Amino acid sequence: MGISASGATVLITGAAMGMGRLYAERAVRDGAAHVVLWDRNAEALEATAADLRGMGSSAVHPYALDVSSLPEVTAAAARVIDDAGVPDVLINNAGIVRGKYFWEHDPEADIDAVMQVNTLAPMQITRAFLPQMIARRTPARILNVASASGTLSVPKMSVYTASKWAVIGWSDSLRLELAESGNGHVMVTTLIPSYIKTGMFAGARGPLMTPLMEPAYVVDRAWAALMAGKARIQLPWTVPLGSALRGLLPQPLWDVVAGRVFKVYQSMDHFTGRPETPSAAESAAPSAETRR
Repeated sequence: MGISASGATVLITGAAMGMGRLYAERAVRDGAAHVVLWDRNAEALEATAADLRGMGSSAVHPYALDVSSLPEVTAAAARVIDDAGVPDVLINNAGIVRGKYFWEHDPEADIDAVMQVNTLAPMQITRAFLPQMIARRTPARILNVASASGTLSVPKMSVYTASKWAVIGWSDSLRLELAESGNGHVMVTTLIPSYIKTGMFAGARGPLMTPLMEPAYVVDRAWAALMAGKARIQLPWTVPLGSALRGLLPQPLWDVVAGRVFKVYQSMDHFTGRPETPSAAESAAPSAETRR
């Protein structure tokens, strides 16, 4: 059963810019009562909030926090419930990437950071709200943003790939648990896109027949799937095709297809990322950090 954001409370992480901002704009356009913005970049967050307030009648609530910090998530979640109520729609959008060989990753600044932001943060944020979303017994939606690299191994993205692989497994397991336990009014959608033109993967090249997608296109498709309660959305069509071929072909043959035909294994060869600014939650140094 589909729902609408009209009159709802919508929370988006990584909301100051990029796709997070686009989700927030969509929530305002669809008449959400409360639009809750989480991001680490306080300056960009306030600017986005001001713009959104001029777009419609939604009450906009910006919260500057680091989603990789459980104490900050816990405190912010309590404030959200007091200020705007339990979210009807939760969009776990924030993410970071490192584009280099595994042994070049710093154990803390790279490995821990990617796993905390990409994998643990969506779990902890969802856990902070889910019991009340369940208890309320009204329709609710959760969107977990994964990645096509969570379905296929990609050189120079090993930790990012691991983080998104984990998100896919957790997100779909959560969906099944909610249905099995009689709590199907809370529905989970997993978004699995290939490269998107947000700046997060600046310099990356899409595999064969997989052009970099426009952010607005991905947000529109993801939003529709989320409201409909669809279990999974993979974009573009080559993503599910690649997953199917990976499962069917022997490993040596798949390596030839992925490396020499589709050029999956070369997609990060020219990755630069987005230049980092000290306060930005969505910016990055080359081969370092960026948020979607």
